[in-house]
Amino acid sequence: MAKITAALIKELRDATGAGMMDVKKALTEAEGDVARAKEIIRAKGIQAAGKREGRKAQEGLIASTIADTADGQVAYAVELNSETDFVAKTPQFVEFGDEVVADVAKADVKTTEDVLKAASKSGTVNETIEEAGALFHEHVKLGQFARVAGPHVEIYAHHKSVELPPSIVAVIATDDAGASIAHEVALQISAMSPKWLRREDVPADVVETETRVATEKSQAEGKPEKIIPRIVEGRLNAFFKETVLLEQEYVKDTSKTIGDLFKTAGAQAVGFARLEVGKGDE
Repeated sequence: MAKITAALIKELRDATGAGMMDVKKALTEAEGDVARAKEIIRAKGIQAAGKREGRKAQEGLIASTIADTADGQVAYAVELNSETDFVAKTPQFVEFGDEVVADVAKADVKTTEDVLKAASKSGTVNETIEEAGALFHEHVKLGQFARVAGPHVEIYAHHKSVELPPSIVAVIATDDAGASIAHEVALQISAMSPKWLRREDVPADVVETETRVATEKSQAEGKPEKIIPRIVEGRLNAFFKETVLLEQEYVKDTSKTIGDLFKTAGAQAVGFARLEVGKGDE
């Protein structure tokens, strides 16, 4: 049997918010496997682990821009973190964000790893970030990055308060016909935090985990064995409805889904991204 260490207990408590005894029981049942222990906690309904994992106490902003290309448009969004919102809301930090995203767009960076290597007036974006840390006397670092391309691209930047820079940026790429609804879809992405565009985009291991959790939860609730497959199917559909953009209810008209919105417009969704300050590990 795997040894249940204090470090494992702390890791699981921090990730789930569950009580000490529940955490110990889950780790024991999972033989020290933290990922499996999280599933056990979710299956028992102790708390909504999936919504609590990866929270960070980070401040900062998300800078974004759109570039026109021969094939359509490309949106770039970059998260830059500071230690305090006092620094994040200064005009100088906002200007720093605009400078970084402009360098990223000019280099047409495609991965987070390459953002730091992009050329800037300081030499590279990495050097620009290091200079910012010295200027603001805080630890400044690169967070999330997204690049979304398509015939038409729309960005919605959400400010949690009028004093603060954008803390959520939602990007949607559509075909040309989708331009008429792109802004509404960007608002939806910002508000409802979808993770995937289509059901087929959900990784197989995620579907497997959700199926297992739904099955164990149904069994724990004492549901008759013969109806559990139907219950699991319903719970999986609810999961897709929550996390898949085209299956989400349209927030302004819940009788429709976002997929219905695209069908009515005779349009297609190409891709999307949602960045929120401090949520990069969720």
